[in-house]
Amino acid sequence: MSIIVNLDVMMAKRKMSLSELSEKLDITMANLSILKNNKGKAIRFSTLDNICKVLDCTPGDILEYSPQDKSS
Repeated sequence: MSIIVNLDVMMAKRKMSLSELSEKLDITMANLSILKNNKGKAIRFSTLDNICKVLDCTPGDILEYSPQDKSS
């Protein structure tokens, strides 16, 4: 896929664990893990909005477009 999710990078910058983020967002760790590991196929704007609020970042900090991504 050409979209890369850099959730793990932003979590590391904010020194926040997956369980802490899960608790603050009220999203299961399994669903966050899917996003964090670039296995997700979609994300709701409301979820992206909440992630950005909690991590104090922008969607561009989390999502990256790479037309030559080799993981697909």
